[in-house]
Amino acid sequence: MTTVTPPLPVAPLLPPLLSVENLQVRFGAGPEAVDAVRGVSFTIAKGETLALVGESGSGKSVTALSITRLLPYPPASHPGGAIFFDSEDLLHAPGARLRDVRGNRISMIFQEPMTSLNPLHSIERQVGEVLTLHKGLHGKARRARVIDLLRLVGLPQVEGRLGALPHELSGGQRQRVMIAMALANEPDLLIADEPTTALDVTIQAQILALLADLQKRFGMAILFITHDLSIVRRVADRVAVMKDGLIVETGTTAALFAAPSHPYTKALLASEPRGTPRLVPNAPEILSCDDLKVWFPIRKGVIRRTVGHIKAVDGISFSLKAGETLGVVGESGSGKTTLGLGLLRLVSSQGAIVFSGTRLDGLSNTAMRPLRRRLQIVFQDPYGSLSPRLSVGEIIGEGLAVHGLAGDRAGRRALVTQALSEVGLDPATQDRYPHEFSGGQRQRIAIARALVLKPEVIVLDEPTSALDVTVQAQIVDLLRDIQTRHAIAYVFISHDLRVVRALAAQVLVMKDGKVVEAGSGEQIFQAPRHDYTRALLAAALSLEADSSGIVKN
Repeated sequence: MTTVTPPLPVAPLLPPLLSVENLQVRFGAGPEAVDAVRGVSFTIAKGETLALVGESGSGKSVTALSITRLLPYPPASHPGGAIFFDSEDLLHAPGARLRDVRGNRISMIFQEPMTSLNPLHSIERQVGEVLTLHKGLHGKARRARVIDLLRLVGLPQVEGRLGALPHELSGGQRQRVMIAMALANEPDLLIADEPTTALDVTIQAQILALLADLQKRFGMAILFITHDLSIVRRVADRVAVMKDGLIVETGTTAALFAAPSHPYTKALLASEPRGTPRLVPNAPEILSCDDLKVWFPIRKGVIRRTVGHIKAVDGISFSLKAGETLGVVGESGSGKTTLGLGLLRLVSSQGAIVFSGTRLDGLSNTAMRPLRRRLQIVFQDPYGSLSPRLSVGEIIGEGLAVHGLAGDRAGRRALVTQALSEVGLDPATQDRYPHEFSGGQRQRIAIARALVLKPEVIVLDEPTSALDVTVQAQIVDLLRDIQTRHAIAYVFISHDLRVVRALAAQVLVMKDGKVVEAGSGEQIFQAPRHDYTRALLAAALSLEADSSGIVKN
């Protein structure tokens, strides 16, 4: 007698948690309309991570903002398409239903934390607001949960920072607050728009491990938008590559990295900052500081007595030659940005600062003003540093007008056109406003604003942090070319060690306001002496490991 084995029951196919079908996004109407997204489709299953990658302006963020209808309606509209979340049509859901979903079942980490956080409210209030709205927490229970969340994302000295305002935190610390807010209600879907952009490599690794742990515990799906392909390798199950409002290639992470089929995907994977730092052996010293300190007082009590100091920069010395680059690296909160601000006399400091033979530390604000054209800065958060009320042309040309350069308006406009061309932007866009540009394009505008004055020193505070890999490589080449032609010296502050390695002849490694190691770029990267430097390099290498060893299961 023959025994017949009954067939195993077939599990029913579950619908995806999120389904985006032929999504279209248009800004404006008539002949001036711009089709930012032109028929995008993808799905995300519960517990899955889909990475959406592509160049700045490709439509990644617009696609993500469409999911919970956070675009400005009008001028934004959806000529076609559908978005289903847990089989519910979000594209046509009433406002009350969307407000219930936002921040509760779907949370978002926005790209630019400084402009996403309320500048007038403490971080405790902002994180706690989410818990009150969706969980009904108040008082001690809410504060305890806020502390737990901020500790979870690695914010140091949490209890002492609850009353801090966003501007009192570093860029990386602000990003961690944003992540805590997004994770507060353990959402079913997390949309992460460049969530590690402002973070150094060690915190990047911690945040990625944190997201992976939370995803495993809560079955959370993640739409991960990034330009950093090393992170995509680490976090994503599948990848969708966007260009000009279209998805040009999709696939599993391992397959796409091993054998990309589209030419654009191949170009993305091949893009990396290259080249060697510029050395000028006989160049004069252009900028130096000796025992530079920037201390912020801690005041308590009714009369606000000073009871201590936050030593953001604590006794730093270096010298920089004309036409060379000094790289400043270290974790978020180590004092890198404050060092740059102190060098330019934008915050109060102690210690000698010498620029082109002139002592800056003893000068009044009036005496400093003529020197500011020769000393420029590119700030970390481009959107926060660009006036929303001025056109791009007015923003870039403002310095020319202040310093009486280029004569009349036509002359300034010609120099603005040249500066925009140098950073790879269409000069015809100079009459548009900052909100009409992507994050990466705004960063290029900020660089153009500094370059137009032809300075001798530029402090570059994370100038490539918001840029995709192809534009990063272009900006590194651009900065090197400008440096060669104009002998500009750079103080290059960054957490991206690949970019620092390509540009910096000398490197300072900062931790807790002090320099723990200094030397040539070659020495720092090839033979680091300090344990902290070795930890930074090890974290960077772990993110760059090949996909066969690091892609999640």
